[in-house]
Amino acid sequence: MTLAYDGSSIDGSAYTDLIDLAHRTPGWLDTLIAVWSTYGLALFALLMLAGWWQARRAGTPAVVTAVAVPLITVLAFGVDMLLKLAVREDRPCLTLRLPTLEACPAPGDWSFPSNHAALAAAAAVALLFVSRRLGGVALVAAVLMAASRVWVGVHYPHDVLAGFLVGTLVAGAAAWGVQRNEETLADRLKNGPLRPLLVGA
Repeated sequence: MTLAYDGSSIDGSAYTDLIDLAHRTPGWLDTLIAVWSTYGLALFALLMLAGWWQARRAGTPAVVTAVAVPLITVLAFGVDMLLKLAVREDRPCLTLRLPTLEACPAPGDWSFPSNHAALAAAAAVALLFVSRRLGGVALVAAVLMAASRVWVGVHYPHDVLAGFLVGTLVAGAAAWGVQRNEETLADRLKNGPLRPLLVGA
């Protein structure tokens, strides 16, 4: 049997208060939050596409950074997964056994840090290097995504805060590195298989 970490001692009371509040709010609001929690990551994919389309007008170097955004987001997800496997924290809905808006994931689907929060934060931060406007929209959406994961009951607050931090740090460092070297990367990639994505309009 795999030993799991119990994170309820950190902010279990805050989690319990939020779950109680979720059960006292109007049903339409809970449904809206639950739908966002489940499907909201699709918005970040659309924002990445918009960032790439916008960057095409600025020339190949800018497009390199835009094309890197999905890769940077996947990198942040990978780091987040490694932390999950290292910490192995049980989901709060398993530990505290409270009724939640979203079905509780099975044992072994670890809680810390939040993948959704890490992915959303990474996408938002990386997009800031492409477009401040798109990145700003994504950043607001990332905060809402992180909060929704606690609201539907599948994460403690510290899970989403840690996931957000992981996504921010990984994406910030990676996007900064790509942008600083985008001219060199553009020269290396513009004649390769990525050329259709890199050539401006």
